[in-house]
Amino acid sequence: MDAEHNRRHIVTVARAAFAADGLDLPVHEIARRAGLGVATVYRHFPSRQDLVGAVLAEQVAVCRAQMRAALDDPDPWHALRGTVHRFAEHQVLHRGLNEALLGSHPAGAAFAGQRRAQARRLEQLVERARSAGGVRPELSIEDVMIGLRAIASLRAGSPESAAVAVRRLADLLVAGMARPHP
Repeated sequence: MDAEHNRRHIVTVARAAFAADGLDLPVHEIARRAGLGVATVYRHFPSRQDLVGAVLAEQVAVCRAQMRAALDDPDPWHALRGTVHRFAEHQVLHRGLNEALLGSHPAGAAFAGQRRAQARRLEQLVERARSAGGVRPELSIEDVMIGLRAIASLRAGSPESAAVAVRRLADLLVAGMARPHP
């Protein structure tokens, strides 16, 4: 039981550390933040890549569950709007992890298939919202992807100002996607 607790604790600490400081953070720093010895971390994760992979796999699972919930939402516009806002929230809270998963870090390459599957699910969300009349009829998946890439690439000063800027950009994207009311 103690070993499983340590493993979960290491992944939790590593997720927060990588999200804040990027995936290149040394294992000894993860161990320090976890209050454990480096040997304990390596006992659970024989290589640094094993630890990074475990953290990214957990993040992918969370994103997949959120997308499934969005696809189950009976209100297509609510689902799409919520997905854009959750993506923005992940950019604020998990920037280092998202950068890897979106392809800018070698560790993210292992998740290319999951990334493509998420893109197909997002396409379903856009199509559902368009069919229901909740978004502009000309809105395409490419339009939404450009907006999400803009959110992902936004860099703005302090973490607080970045959070405000990312949320504002998400609001603008959502407003631009919405079907205009006469």
